[in-house]
Amino acid sequence: MSLPIAVIAGVGARRGLGAALARRAAAEGLRVVAAGRTRQHVEEVVDEIAAAGGLATPWDGDLTREDEVEALFQGLGQAGSGPLELVVHNLGANTLRPFHELTATDFEVAWRVNCLSGFLVARATLAQMAPPAPAEASAGTAGAPLPPPTQRRTLIFTGATASLRARPPFTAFACAKAGLRALAQGLAREFGPQGVHVAHVVIDGVIDGERARQIAPGLVAARGAAGLLCPEEIAEAYWALHQQRSSAWTHELDLRPYREPF
Repeated sequence: MSLPIAVIAGVGARRGLGAALARRAAAEGLRVVAAGRTRQHVEEVVDEIAAAGGLATPWDGDLTREDEVEALFQGLGQAGSGPLELVVHNLGANTLRPFHELTATDFEVAWRVNCLSGFLVARATLAQMAPPAPAEASAGTAGAPLPPPTQRRTLIFTGATASLRARPPFTAFACAKAGLRALAQGLAREFGPQGVHVAHVVIDGVIDGERARQIAPGLVAARGAAGLLCPEEIAEAYWALHQQRSSAWTHELDLRPYREPF
């Protein structure tokens, strides 16, 4: 059965944004590739999707490695699936350290996970969504207006408050997320006219997921449900971006709980 494909890059535990995004895309009939570092996590999400009647495939690997990202995207069409319709880059790694304690390794890891992986995923995505035209073909159409896209092709990046402003002890994280935001802007300007909707979502607050509950249970308890972002509601906003018509695309969207100050 030929179905359009959604790649969710950055799927972790079942209670998390990546898993919620995978479930949302599968519920709409897309064949989902759930990509993450931990095999157990992606398999649990895929099993959950299958139990609900959806189609999904697990993939575990390192999305900061060029060869692994290329292998992931090159393997998408092997099952007779349809076109690549939706890709979400949802990776994140945060280091909380004062600047004098920050090492070069800390800084590089933050950049690789948050920014370099975004570049690698975007490059592999756009090779399929908007492949470069042959030189002889592009020479004859330079400057010609393009018709509106007839097929939805969406690339979404998950950003953070740190994408917009840096505060200690999140300096390394902010540098990397700001770089990811710049990447999204550049891609939107270059590939929007080619019919690819590139969006950047600023997550301004704490997501009510397994990671936050493990790392900062006190903060989660103090904020309560009204002070946290629900993964399923974030996924709903991402899906709304994907459904937008090309005459009114949103490039940047910020999401926060109603009690979050900004």
